[in-house]
Amino acid sequence: MAEQAQITSVEAIESFRAALIVFTGQARAALEEVSSEVLRARLWLENDQRRFLENELRVRVLKLEQARQELFNARLSNFQVPTSLQQMAVNRAQRAVREVEEKLARVKKWDRELENRSDPLVKQVEQFHNFLTAEMPKAVASLAQAVKTLDAYAGVALPGGQPATGGSA
Repeated sequence: MAEQAQITSVEAIESFRAALIVFTGQARAALEEVSSEVLRARLWLENDQRRFLENELRVRVLKLEQARQELFNARLSNFQVPTSLQQMAVNRAQRAVREVEEKLARVKKWDRELENRSDPLVKQVEQFHNFLTAEMPKAVASLAQAVKTLDAYAGVALPGGQPATGGSA
C-alpha cells in the first residue's frame, strides 16, 4: 500500500449519525404538529366558527323581527313613548345583525385566505416530511456502513506486521 487513509475519528462519524437520528425524530414530530395545527385552524374556520356565527345570525334575525313586530304594534296603538323605545330596540337589533353578518363575512374571507396562504407552505412541510421519512434513513444507514467500513479498514494490519490502531491509521 503506497498511500494510507488518514482516519482520525470514527467516533465523530458515529456521533454525527446518532445526532442525525435524534434530529430526524424531532423534526418529524415538529412537522406533524405544524400540519395538525393548520388542519385544526382550517376546521375551526370552516366548521365551528362558521356554524356558530350562522346560528347567532339566525337568533339575531329572529330578535330583529320580534323588535320590528313590537314597533309595528306600538305604532298601531299610537303610543308615542313606547314607539321610540321600540325604535331603539329595532336599531339595536339591526346593529347586532350587521355585526354578526360582518363577522361571518370575515370568517369566510379568512377561510379563503388561510387556504391560499397555507397551501404552499403545507406543501413544503409535506415535502420536507417526506424527505425526512424517505431519505434520512438512507443517510443514517450510509453512515453506519461507513463506520463499519472504516472500522474494518483500521483493523487491517499495516505493512510491517503491526495492526492499525482504532484512533488513526
